[in-house]
Order: sequence, then C-alpha cells, then structure tokens
Amino acid sequence: MKGNQRRLVRQPLALPGWGTIRGRVAVVLAVPTCLLLALTGLGVADRASDWSVARETADRVELVLKTQDLVRDLQRERGLTSGLLGGAAHYRDDVDFQRDRTDRTRTAFDALLGTDGAGAHTVDALKDALAPVTALAAERRKVDDGTAQRVPTLAAYTKTIGGLIDAAAAEPAGGDRTLSDAMGALHALARATEAVALERGSLNGVFAAGRFKNDEFLDFTEVRADRLASLRQYNGLATPERQSALDAAFATRDARRARAYEKQAERGADGRPLAVDPGRWWATMTALVDGLHDVQRKIGTDVRMRADRLGDDATGQLGGFIGLGVLILAVATGLAVLSSRSITRPFVALADEADSVARTGLPAAVARIQEAKAGDALINRPHRHVPHGVREFSRLASALHNVEDTAIGLATEQAVLRRNSTDSLAGLGRRNQALLSRQLGLITTLENQEIDPEALGELFQLDHLATRMRRNAESLLVLAGEELPPRTRSGRVTVTEVVQSAIAEVEQYRRVAVMDVQDGRIRGQAVAELSHLLAELLENALVFSPPSRPVEVYGWRDGGEYCLAVVDRGSGMTAEKLARSNARLAGREPFLVAPTHPQVPGTARTGGTPTLGHYVVGTLATRLGAQVELCPTQGKDGACGVTAYVALPSTLVEAPETQPVSVG
Repeated sequence: MKGNQRRLVRQPLALPGWGTIRGRVAVVLAVPTCLLLALTGLGVADRASDWSVARETADRVELVLKTQDLVRDLQRERGLTSGLLGGAAHYRDDVDFQRDRTDRTRTAFDALLGTDGAGAHTVDALKDALAPVTALAAERRKVDDGTAQRVPTLAAYTKTIGGLIDAAAAEPAGGDRTLSDAMGALHALARATEAVALERGSLNGVFAAGRFKNDEFLDFTEVRADRLASLRQYNGLATPERQSALDAAFATRDARRARAYEKQAERGADGRPLAVDPGRWWATMTALVDGLHDVQRKIGTDVRMRADRLGDDATGQLGGFIGLGVLILAVATGLAVLSSRSITRPFVALADEADSVARTGLPAAVARIQEAKAGDALINRPHRHVPHGVREFSRLASALHNVEDTAIGLATEQAVLRRNSTDSLAGLGRRNQALLSRQLGLITTLENQEIDPEALGELFQLDHLATRMRRNAESLLVLAGEELPPRTRSGRVTVTEVVQSAIAEVEQYRRVAVMDVQDGRIRGQAVAELSHLLAELLENALVFSPPSRPVEVYGWRDGGEYCLAVVDRGSGMTAEKLARSNARLAGREPFLVAPTHPQVPGTARTGGTPTLGHYVVGTLATRLGAQVELCPTQGKDGACGVTAYVALPSTLVEAPETQPVSVG
C-alpha cells in the first residue's frame, strides 16, 4: 500500500494534450498567445469603456440641455410671478401663458426621461427633482387667490430650479479630460445663468414695488456674488473660444443696459424709491438670459459632437483591437498547425516506415533468407531514403535503418545457423537411418538362422528396439524438412494393417488394444507416413497413461473421409495445454527450437518428447492433408484422459472392395 502511495505521489502532473507532439506545440504557443490575447483584451475593455462613456456623455448632454429648457421656462415663470406679486398687474396674462408653456415643456421632459439614454443615476436624480416642480401647483394657487407673498414664492421657485440644475449636473465624463472640462463648464454656466435669471426675477418684483424691502437687497448682493463665483469657475474650465462666446454675451447692448439698471438698484440699498420701469428691466434681462442660454446650447452641441467623435474613434479602435486579437489567434493557430505538421509529418513517415518494416519488410526478409537455397545471396538491402532538413530527423531515420540492418543481420545469422543445424540433423538422421536399416537387415538374418527359442526372443526384442530407433531417426528427418526414406507399397493397405504397423513401433505395444476399426484401404504412398503419425500418437498415449490401463484404437468411415481415434485414460491436459498442443498439431506454431527435456513418464504433456512428437505429427499431417486434434476423454468410470482424432481425406482412402496387398 505504501509503495502504491509513493508511486501515486511521484506521478507528474500532465498538462492537457502534453502526451502528443501537437499538444506540446499547442501548449508552448498557447502561453504567449494567451498573454497577447490578454493584453488585447485589456485594450478592448479600455476602448469599450471609452465608447460607453462617450455614448453616455452624448445622451447626458442631450438630457442636460432639455433640463435647461425646463429650467428656462421655470425661470421665466418665476420672474413674471415675482413682478405680478410686486404690483405689476399687467403681468397677469404673461404669467398664465408662461404656466401653459412650462407645463408643455414638463410633459415633453417626462417623456424623455422614460426613454433609454443617460445613466440611470442621472435619470433617477432628475425624477426626484421633478417632485418640487409638481408641488409648485400649490404656489400657483396661492398666487391666483392673492394669499402668496413675493419673497417665499420666489424662494420656492428658486429651490425647485436649483434642484433641477443640481440633478442635471452629472458626474464628469471619465477618460477624456477635454470632455470632462466641457461638462464642468456647462454646469458652471448653468449656475451663472440661474444667478442672472434669479436677479432678473428678484429685481422685477423690487422695481414693480418701487423699492427694496426687508432683506431683499442682501439677497440681491448674494445672487450677484453667486454669479461671479460661477463665472470664475466657468473661466477655469472653458476653452478660450467658449470664454469669448460668454464675453460676447455680456458685451451686448442689453447687457450694458442691464448693468446700468443694476447700478440704479445699488443706490436703493437704503430703501429709497427706485424709478425703474419693470417692463424695460424684464425685456433687457430676458435678452441677456436668452444669450446665456444660447451659449449653453453651443457648448452642449460641441460636447455632444466631441462625444460622438470619441465614440466613433473608440468604435474604430475597438474593431482594430478585436481584429488584432483575431489576427493573433489566427497566426498562433497557423503557427501551431505548421509547426506541429513540420514536426509530426517526418515522425509519422518514420513511424509508418518502421511499422511497415516490422509488419512486412522484416518478416519478408527473414522468410526470404530462410527459404534461400545454398549459394543464394542472403542479404538484399533495399535503397532507403534518408530525409534531409532537420538534423534530428535524419539521425532518427538513420538509427531506424541501422536497427533494421541489425535485425536483418541477426536474422541472416540465425538462418545460416538454422540451415547448418537442419543440414546437420538431416545428415545425422540419414546416417542413423542407413545404419539402422543395415542393423535391421542383420537382425533379420540372425533371426532366420537362430533356432534357440530364448536367443530368438532376444533377437525379436532387439529387432523391436531397432525399429523404434529407426522411427526416431525418421522423426529427425521429418523435423529437418526431409522426406522419409522410400518405403512405399504398391496397391492398397488396410487400415488395420497400418494400425498394426504403428503398434509394432512403440515400446509398450502389448497395452494397445485395437477395439473397433472399420474396413478401409489406404493408398500405398501414404502408408509409411500414416504409420509413423499413429506411432507417435500411440507413444504419447502410452507414456501418459497408467500402466494398468490400455490405450484403445478406433476407426470408422465418415462420408468420404476416414477417422481414427487413439484413446487413453491417463492424467489428461488442461484447456490451455490442449490449445497449445492443437496449435502444434495444426502447424500454427512453427518448430524453432527442439525441447531438451528427457522423456520421463508422468511428466506434463507439454514438456519433453511429447512436445517434439507433436511437431512431428503436425508436419506429417500437413504432408498427408489430414487433420489431427486432441480432446478430453470422458470414461464411463469417471477417469479422464486425452483422445487424439485423426481425420484422413478421401484422397488417401478408397472403398473396401479392392483386395488388400499383404505387407511384405
């Protein structure tokens, strides 16, 4: 458990895609690409913020100008109402007309606030500032029924107008200093215009009354001080061009006449009568107020145009940054694809070449070497193309080719060694077979001359042993790929005779029982190899079955084929061992190295001589066109074992009508 934990701890953290070259190239290029895209994203966010601010500023300026329109109408209504309350009864019709105009402007302004545009904070502030405008209806009723007083009424209007101006004074536009200063100048001018309009309304009531009453002169001086403070603020924020526009508004004839009226009002500080016509004062100051409102509109128009221009510039830059990001992504993707292809294509080509060598080239070369005859050139090196360009790929290709050459060289050495071993085994087998044939002939001669029964019995045992030795020598020739010595018979031989011939070549022949062998005829040219095949199967069955149990042989016809069965009731075999043995019998497992373990009764069927016998049986079955298969034996008494089935093709078996030829 601790070892597993250590292995788990030591495992490195793998990035996604790190297992392939393409993935690694993508990861390497993704890091700088992500950084560039992050920087581009910051630029996009900054430009988007500028675009949003510009659009919001343009909408806010429009809202401010509309607010000033409402303020202007309220200022006119305030001034006319002040004159009416001061005693100028001829203002009655003007007051009613201005009230209707103010109400229409209010209705249009309410509709504007209901649309999307400026920031929600500004809109909410203006909606809150409209509540006192609605409350002015009570002041109007007091004026109409004669219960209103001039100073409180003037203060109510002034408070309402101040609230609207303050609500419209939105926060400065961020990002652009010129735009921010212009918005500040616009607000300062709105405060200065309100001071001038308040002075107009206040003195309109004073002139109508003929003198200052109570603290009205003090209020007059405070209004003038507020105007001067607002003008100083405006001059600190406005451009020279806008300062000149304001100076021009204060340099008109009406402005000069208004200053003259103001000086007359200053002389009434002690409450003396003032002989100033309220109508002329109203007309003069209204012209000045209208001039200031015109300057406001001009500044508002300039601010809106600059905001639109900044918005267009931000839009263009935003598109440029987005295009740059797309270009960076496209270039990075292209570089990743090109880089990965330039790396992986040679690797894929080398992998395909190596796979081709492993699957077809090397096996074909080995097969060609193994099938070459004496004197043939064993090595035929193909022309190879070594890719040029990247040095590492060339070295890798050369290394793969060296591996292939080394493998072919080793295969050549093995083929030469195998050929020499096969030739040696074949030569040794032929010499043993020749000596054994001579020995069998000599033993036969001695048997014919011997009359002593005991000596004759020993000669028979010696004859049987020599026959087994001849079979082993022939097995050596079979494994070496050589043909068996010619022992063919003319005509046909019965299956029973072939079985008896095979029994004669095994050591424990007395334990073999021929149970039920149906009549059949075997062609003479196949008798020797079939007898050898059956002898190997009988030898295997005798070795791996108890000495007290017989090995049974059965034979029957199956259509055009003839089947033989060698049945033992011994130790049996596992399913895995049966599968491996059947692979050897079917020729699916080539014979490469002969087993070296001696034959010991009771050992496993997959070791020792039985394995060698399987290769012999498989080779002989292939030559005969027969099929051999091992299957478990199911006995009546529950004993297990192995049954070897041999299926002979119809080309080796003929009908039983043909008279058999005796084995000579």
